[in-house]
Amino acid sequence: MNLVRSYRNWRVYRDTVAELGRLSNRQLHDLGIVRDEIKMVARKAI
Repeated sequence: MNLVRSYRNWRVYRDTVAELGRLSNRQLHDLGIVRDEIKMVARKAI
């Protein structure tokens, strides 16, 4: 059970980082995020 949950959390983190990474700096700014914060925001998603 823990292994499955960890895998799902990792996938959410990875997908969130990838999706935010594809956005332009302007789009990130509109969301109130700077590029350096992407990993922190992704950690909060899980």
